[in-house]
Amino acid sequence: MRLHQSIRRARIFTAAAAIVFTSVSAFAQNGHASISTALQAAAQGALQQQPSSESVRRLSMDEAVKLALEQNLGIRIQRIDPQISDVGVMQARSFWAPNLTSSFSRNAQTQQPTNALAGGATNILNANVQTNLGMNQFLPWGGSYSATWNSSRATSTSNFAGFSPQLGSNLNFQYSQPLLRNFEIDQIRQQVQTSKKARDLSDIQLVGVVTGTLRSVKNAYWDLVYAISNLKAQQQSLTLSQQSLKDNQKRVEIGTMAPIDIVQAQAEVASNEQGVIIAEAQIKQAQDNLRALILDPGTADFWNIAFEPTDTASFSEQAIDIDAAVRSALDKRSDLRSAKNSLEQSDINIKYYRNQVRPDVNANVQYITTAAGGAQLSQVDLAAAAAGAAINRSVIGERSFGSVLGDVLQNQYPNWTVGVSIGYPLGASTAHANLARVKLQYDEAQIQLKSLQLQVATQVRAVGRSVQTNQKRVQSARASRELQEKKLEAEEKKLAAGMSTTFFVFQAQRDLSNARVAEIQAISDYNKSLVDFEAVQQVPLNGPGGGIVTAGSGAIQTGNSAIIRQ
Repeated sequence: MRLHQSIRRARIFTAAAAIVFTSVSAFAQNGHASISTALQAAAQGALQQQPSSESVRRLSMDEAVKLALEQNLGIRIQRIDPQISDVGVMQARSFWAPNLTSSFSRNAQTQQPTNALAGGATNILNANVQTNLGMNQFLPWGGSYSATWNSSRATSTSNFAGFSPQLGSNLNFQYSQPLLRNFEIDQIRQQVQTSKKARDLSDIQLVGVVTGTLRSVKNAYWDLVYAISNLKAQQQSLTLSQQSLKDNQKRVEIGTMAPIDIVQAQAEVASNEQGVIIAEAQIKQAQDNLRALILDPGTADFWNIAFEPTDTASFSEQAIDIDAAVRSALDKRSDLRSAKNSLEQSDINIKYYRNQVRPDVNANVQYITTAAGGAQLSQVDLAAAAAGAAINRSVIGERSFGSVLGDVLQNQYPNWTVGVSIGYPLGASTAHANLARVKLQYDEAQIQLKSLQLQVATQVRAVGRSVQTNQKRVQSARASRELQEKKLEAEEKKLAAGMSTTFFVFQAQRDLSNARVAEIQAISDYNKSLVDFEAVQQVPLNGPGGGIVTAGSGAIQTGNSAIIRQ
């Protein structure tokens, strides 16, 4: 973009130089009669170097703001950040979600007999099938629980097995509750609260980006209005100088003016034509700046859309209350709100690390209920088994899995455990070091907040003074322009009466041109300073939006101009 701008400026000044060179060459070769024609041809050739394939779109300030809210890339990017923060909050809260577990296993084992009680068996076969279903969860108040339900079916050819198959089931419930450390806040609650503050911060940043971008849009709009008005002023100056040239040519023809005196008029025309060329280039630049702020680059013919502002840079004095603006800024400024948000996050961290230095005391509760069943076998005759006789066992009773499950649910065989566990580190711990660090950071952040509040108040007051200064500039520039118009009118009358020279007429024309440009610039700066005064109460001007207001320096930067305080 900068390279493109530099090339365009080079072309402009090259064209202007060509105008002056052509004028001088024409005077040297053909005399004063051909100079005007040469000037017009050179200027026309320079102006035709710029393509005119643009489509003009009428645009008001409100429409520009609306387009920026819909299509500005910076705003569209920043709108994604709150969504990312929402995901962060959801991720932090996911640690509280219950976790469901299940498992299934089957085991088969063949053992070699190692004693006489095996009853002459050549091997012992054991088989086991187990199923497990459980749930565990960290709770929002710091506790945690786990509950599991286990079922099994086991078969064995061992003479010592009382059941084959043996059916078993048990229900196991455990609960742990911190009593000191992790009671008021734990790591999960710290992350959840911090992620919520980060979500609030993303909203603050979004508001800041939107406000700063709209400030840039409004200032770019006024820059375009100024550039168009400046072109009109330059064209008026060119028209005056061309009329003076024609009048002087007539005076030369009738013999009341020497031919050499016409050179000054021709030089004035050339200078004013250069001003017109530069003013047109400024319009192109202002169009690019506004276009980049309010249109999507993917828009068809993005670079060929030109805007015609429908709002004019009018001047109407507005009373401002600087003290009320300072109070508003201290309450609404995005940088102050961000700093306060950071302090709130530090508060959360201090609360967490202060809790972590407490003793680790936990109350624990465990409840187990279990039951067994299946096919119960008769007892083994140990003497016969030791003598190597064959062992025959019969089923003497049988309990189904439903009966086993009923015993579990009816709490037939409960097992309760209640206890307290205590832990405390000896000597300095990481928690103590973290607590000391976050306390120091909190004190530092408080001092920085006070410093930032002072900077905000200073900046708002500086922008408020720039509004008041620009009001006086407009009034002064308007009076100066009116006086310069009267001065030019007087010099033209004196020249017609032979009491003045063309030098003083051209000097009055230049003074009038400068006065017109100064009045247009003052009105533009005044409107932009009003935009800045509104924006500085919500966002820092050295953030999104461009210009920087530096308090205490020799100049206050407002948009593209500087107000020098004498």
